[in-house]
Amino acid sequence: MSIFEKVNADIKKAMLAKDKEKLEALRGIKAEFLLVKTEKGAIEEISEETELKVLQKMVKQRRESADIYKSQNRTDLYEVEMKQVKVIEEYLPAQLSEEELTRILKGIIEQTGAKQPSDMGKVMGIATKQLAGKAESKEIANKVKELLGSAN
Repeated sequence: MSIFEKVNADIKKAMLAKDKEKLEALRGIKAEFLLVKTEKGAIEEISEETELKVLQKMVKQRRESADIYKSQNRTDLYEVEMKQVKVIEEYLPAQLSEEELTRILKGIIEQTGAKQPSDMGKVMGIATKQLAGKAESKEIANKVKELLGSAN
């Protein structure tokens, strides 16, 4: 069952349970998926990789909005955004811990033969594909910089 199908099933459950907050977040996910499906040149079925990218983008947007609301002392709106983040994250794979991320990236660095910061592109290409949905790109990039910087 794809994430899109699971979201559709969960929308029905949320409607029956009269869970307005969850329903709003689920409808937001469905809307994003439908936008991707109907883009010019899009294929009928969206891949799991694309679904994960859409969900990650949504989480990032909600967190950025929540930070803005928090800085403006709008806790009511902050809480709405964070509740939506929780719902969206249910459909993402578990995030890697820092230790797991470091271990995997060290393996990729060894595999690619990267020795210095200028080799970062080689590592990032493999790492972003392999860790899609399991860690944020920014987090991966920072860790790769740190590991390649300390390799000298």
